[in-house]
Amino acid sequence: MNPEALPASPHLKKPTRKGVKPQYRDTYPAEAHKLCLLGVQDRDLAAYFGVCRKTILNWKNSYPDFAEAITRGKKAADMEVAASLYQATLDRIITTKQAIKCKEIYYDDNGKRVEKERVEIVEVEKHIPADFRSQQFWLKNRNPKMWSDKYLEDDDDTPKAVSLNLGSGLDPYETAD
Repeated sequence: MNPEALPASPHLKKPTRKGVKPQYRDTYPAEAHKLCLLGVQDRDLAAYFGVCRKTILNWKNSYPDFAEAITRGKKAADMEVAASLYQATLDRIITTKQAIKCKEIYYDDNGKRVEKERVEIVEVEKHIPADFRSQQFWLKNRNPKMWSDKYLEDDDDTPKAVSLNLGSGLDPYETAD
């Protein structure tokens, strides 16, 4: 995430001088948790709090609640993305609401044609096909040996023994007497 895209911290002061310890506040764990839910990294947290990345690392070591808030935020965001990616790999049926125009035509007592229109909201099922790129990404990351684009040959040039089981040697078309 781009540090310039983050809102300015209300705690942000002018950058601290080298050797001056930045002031840690009890509100930082909650703020860091919310920012991590947005997908920020440690360097983005540093920019938000107006400190260097090393200070963020020091705060993680010195304040367990700060480190735990960051871990919880990052894991929650990762789980949401993983669940969304997984759903994209599957065919699914979703139900949506759609407005349709209904026209009623009838003849009144005088024989005059009368048209009435109304709009009804109906539920419509839509098929959402699986996303091929999501499937490809999922498989390549879950089992790279099997699904990688690269074919890796073994360095060993000696041919490997292959054994075939050809059965009992009896002719399957031969009838038993």
